[in-house]
Amino acid sequence: MKVTVMFQPKEEFVNDLRKHFPDVEFTFFKKIGEAEEALPDAEIIVTMGEDLTDRHIERARRLKWIMVTSAGLEKMPFEAIRKKGIMLTNARGIHKVPMAEFTLGLMLQHAKQLGSVLKQEEEGIWSRRLPASELNGASLLVLGAGAIGSEIARLAKAFNMKTAGVNSTGKMVEHFDQMFTLRTYKEFLPHADYLVAVLPSTDDTKYILKSEHFDEMRDTAVFINIGRGDLVEESVLLDAVKTKKIGHIFLDVFEQEPLPADHPFWEEEGISVTPHLSSITKMYMPRAFDIFKRNLKAYSNKSDELLNVIDTERGY
Repeated sequence: MKVTVMFQPKEEFVNDLRKHFPDVEFTFFKKIGEAEEALPDAEIIVTMGEDLTDRHIERARRLKWIMVTSAGLEKMPFEAIRKKGIMLTNARGIHKVPMAEFTLGLMLQHAKQLGSVLKQEEEGIWSRRLPASELNGASLLVLGAGAIGSEIARLAKAFNMKTAGVNSTGKMVEHFDQMFTLRTYKEFLPHADYLVAVLPSTDDTKYILKSEHFDEMRDTAVFINIGRGDLVEESVLLDAVKTKKIGHIFLDVFEQEPLPADHPFWEEEGISVTPHLSSITKMYMPRAFDIFKRNLKAYSNKSDELLNVIDTERGY
């Protein structure tokens, strides 16, 4: 069995894979161009999800399974994958701890005015006249009540927050007080102190947040997007802060990444920018490879179902 890995992990991961799967031939490449010659013989491809094209899938004549070591799949060549009947899995679930902690960090930063505190420190200003608030009793609405959204809600409950979630069915999910669908969540917007988006990029989610949604929100509310940058048009976000429809916006994801240095988001006082790092910690790769190893064992033994098998028609 030949496995082509489209990136070069640390030596400890390479050695661990070869130790646990001595009969599997692993080949590692830093760039897709270097892997071109290995693709025709690859039965399994491991990728971060941003480098494969239709042409690569066509060249991989023996390919049966693609493992994506991230949760995002919007750049995968789904049509070519469906056409050849290739199984696709991802690393869904590994992001819930770091992304939930990151989200709570932003919420605490806003509530405790830590950005202003840091600025005062840099300028040598002693002032206690900051509009600090509490998370206790505040209302949270999470767009995307999956593994990450549920973990955000769990942590929010530790601060005694009121939690509402949004999923495709509206069925109750643990740690949420209320559940809505993409069609019904608008009714909760006037009550939300924090609106957190964790939605993937699909045909159903692109640009679903519009000016009318921010019109419904409190002018003190906070919007945090850690999902995908095409959830809302950039002009809508800029208008929301410039016209004081909303208290603050935190963005970790963008339509164009890296965000250009001359982009107005950088200068807008009501918007805080972070460089798509909500999921990145030193535990990222260990968790991703744990899923891959579990799936590779099941695949090799033909014993168990694999984790995180993607419906290639739906894209998630």
